[in-house]
Amino acid sequence: MVKDYTSKALKAFDFSQILENIPELKQLDCEIASVSFEEPIDSSNMNTGYYVQIAEMIEHNYEKHDGFVVLTGSDTMSYISSAISFMLEYLKKPVIFTGSQLPIGYLRTDAKENLITSIEIASAYKDELPIVSEVCLYFEYKLYRANRTTKLSAEQFEAFASMNYPPLAESGVHLNFNKDLLEVPSHDNKLIVRKNLCSDIAILKLFPGISLGVVESVLNIKNIKGIILETYGAGNAPNDKEFIKLLSNATGKGIYIVNVTQCVGGSVLPGHYETSSQLKEIGVIDAKDMTTESALAKLMYLLGIGIEKEAFALYYEQSLRGEITNK
Repeated sequence: MVKDYTSKALKAFDFSQILENIPELKQLDCEIASVSFEEPIDSSNMNTGYYVQIAEMIEHNYEKHDGFVVLTGSDTMSYISSAISFMLEYLKKPVIFTGSQLPIGYLRTDAKENLITSIEIASAYKDELPIVSEVCLYFEYKLYRANRTTKLSAEQFEAFASMNYPPLAESGVHLNFNKDLLEVPSHDNKLIVRKNLCSDIAILKLFPGISLGVVESVLNIKNIKGIILETYGAGNAPNDKEFIKLLSNATGKGIYIVNVTQCVGGSVLPGHYETSSQLKEIGVIDAKDMTTESALAKLMYLLGIGIEKEAFALYYEQSLRGEITNK
């Protein structure tokens, strides 16, 4: 973002202005090419159509470049990068998302370090192979697996966290990769870009005292195909008969309901408490230790590729892009 000194508001800008604000980029030992949306947007206006545009930009330039850095607003970055991680199947090159908390023209901006180090990571190769070959998010000296992140702070430079998976790299005097944590491609397939995402999904966050009318209205949204159900703690929800009946009727109609914990860290443990046992019995899917952002992206992706109903939960509950901890 840059500041519009007429309106005093922040507005989106294109990449050509970054080189003016960060001349240090010219010192990097790599060639940088850039491509932008025809009309830059605020990340609050992101939708699946823009996800496809980002994925297509990578697809069209995949053979030309060794790595990719994607600049987006931080507010929706975990949602976007999680979705891209599922859309890019058989990825073998780094795709690093980054941005900043302070606009690039500000004196104390964090944009410079985030961008410079992201480009260093995207261009880091050893023995002619990229050190990173997955979709990541870099912010404030740490590289995370993108689909493990969530934004925790609107004010701190350390805006993102990955509570259930350690950082893939940390930047200090040296750039240190935690190589044992990185995804290593075990295939030689060509990149496939999955562009069909289903957005007929809702997030239903439980809270003490939520009315059955609210639950019913969400479950009865026209054309709804999936629900992310944000539950308490280790996946617990009310065991009220009417509440369970509403969910059971929905799953019976073919609506997929995914159980995600509201906690920023930890995992859903179906059956661990009595209040989660009934969810398991009526066919609610276990998101395990996935973030809400990743659970949403994965639901969009699997609905988009048309997994058969009998196999849907099986695919959903296994790790496809490192989004679930294998235990």
